[in-house]
Formats: sequence, C-alpha cells, structure tokens
Amino acid sequence: MNFTTPTAPALHAADRTIRAQYPGIRCFLLAQHGQMRHEQYFQQSHPAVLHDLRSATKSVLSLLLGIAQYQELLPELDKPVWDDVKEYAPSRPDSYWPEMTLRQLLSMTGGLYWETGPKLGERFIHRLHRSKNWTGFVLRLPVIPEQRGHFQYCSAYSHLLACLLSKWSGTPVRDYADRYLFSPLEIKDYHWETAPDGGACGHVGLYMKAIDMMKLGQLCLAGGTFRGNRLLQEEWLHESMTPRGEAFSEYGQYGYHWWTSEFHGLRYAYAHGHGGQQIYVLPELEAVAVFASACNVKRCKNPKRLMEEQILPVLLADRGTGSE
Repeated sequence: MNFTTPTAPALHAADRTIRAQYPGIRCFLLAQHGQMRHEQYFQQSHPAVLHDLRSATKSVLSLLLGIAQYQELLPELDKPVWDDVKEYAPSRPDSYWPEMTLRQLLSMTGGLYWETGPKLGERFIHRLHRSKNWTGFVLRLPVIPEQRGHFQYCSAYSHLLACLLSKWSGTPVRDYADRYLFSPLEIKDYHWETAPDGGACGHVGLYMKAIDMMKLGQLCLAGGTFRGNRLLQEEWLHESMTPRGEAFSEYGQYGYHWWTSEFHGLRYAYAHGHGGQQIYVLPELEAVAVFASACNVKRCKNPKRLMEEQILPVLLADRGTGSE
C-alpha cells in the first residue's frame, strides 16, 4: 500500500477534490493530537454557519443517553422499556412491543415494520412527520418477529429514545442536552427543532457550527472527558462504536446510533446525516474529522469515499513516519 507524503499539500489536494467533485460539501475540518490540522469552508460557507445535522443528530442523542447512563438514570440495556411508554400506546399494541428493550432501540434491532433504501431513504418517514403524535405513531408500528435481532435503519427508534430520555431524566431533552453536554463543551449557539408534541426530535433537527461538531468528536476521542471533566463513561462510547449486525450498503455496520467501518484494518466510527453531515472519530490515529454539507438535496455524494481515498491515507502515512 503506497501513501502520499504526509504534508499539508496533501490536505489541500482534498480541498481541490471537494471543489471539483463534492459541490455539496460546505466545510472540512481535521484535528489530530488535540490540534487543528485543517479547516476549510466552501460555497460561501463560514465558521458561524449552523449546519443542519440531519440524522447525525442520532449520534448526539447516543451521547446524551451515555451521559444519563453515567448519572445512573437508565435502566439495564436488556430490560423492556414498555412500562415507560405504554401510556402513549394504542389500546391494542402489537403483542411483541412489551418485549422491546433499550438495547434493541439503540441498535435498531427491535424488528419494527419499516422500509429503508440503500441510501438510507426511509419510505415511511414522511408519515411520521405528518403525524401530530410522533410517539403514538411509533408505538402503532407492528413488530416483524423474524426481523427481531436484525438491524434495520429506522428513525422511529431514535424518536422513541428521545421520549424515554426525557422521561428518565425528568427534563426535556433540549434542556438536558444544554445542561449536561453543550454547556460543558462551551457550545452556546445551536438550535434543536421540536416534534409536534413539544419534545425534541430524536432523529433529526439539530443545527450546529462545524467547530462544535468537532468538539463532540473530541469528547468521544477523549473517552468522554472534556478539559478534565467527565461527562460519560468511556465504556459507553466503546459499546456505542462497536459494530453490531450486518453491514449495510456503503455505510458500514451500526453500533448504538453510531456507524462503524474499517479501512485497511483501521476501525473507526462516524455520525452521518443526509447530504453529508459527518463526524469521524479515529482513536487509533488520535484524530477527528468533520464534514458539513448542503442537506436539502434528493441525491448526495457520501464524503466517506473522500475520507478513505484521500484523507485516511495521509493520516496513516503520518503514523508510519512518526510525523504529527
């Protein structure tokens, strides 16, 4: 395997590729060993822009659940969550719903009836969004017995997790996030949309600056600590970023609301949102990379290919030469 010399021009070459082949990308940030190595904005974007994270919101929700676990607010992962959601359920729920566990929600392996395409397009997502009661909509979904234990990308799980987090913490999700995640990370300028019932969306709806997306990645890289302050356990992050189930399309395998993949033996995890909103966590390389992109598009080019073809080779070459 031949890699290019680990120099700044190699990263500028990635910038040129972005301009030529990835017109949707609005910024690319790379930090390593606690230092920013590269920060570039495109298409008239700038550091103050709040980017719509889309489904990368799911990974932030996973961090919040990890914080709640550290605060001993969560039940055991294999305990059914039914008692905490049955008040929102229809009078005749699917008979398998009372067996749904927190682990199944986190890993999207509960067997809910859902259809997702190879590019993560969800056939029923607009029905969920048109519903006036998202939680009720989710709890009306049937469970397919033979699908239980198998991964099926489904945003319904994430919304239900947000409802449960609010119940378990006794705090609206946005307030909980502000107090225990964003404020400790000194993230002040953000926006989180609300569902029709007034709660925070669990699967989409979070808007952040690219530099603040970087802080989230750095928190993960540091094992759940920020400036000596522990927010969540390193074990939670490890479990969240451990691949579970079958690989899905070009995205890799899913953990607990984080995608995981491998490049020439290098394991990494990343948050992903439609259009190309991504936070890469690369523990072996002590690096975090961030992409933010236009999200109001039907088709988009996944920056994961760019990451593996041009950026990871630079970082791996650095490691091979001992350069920082």
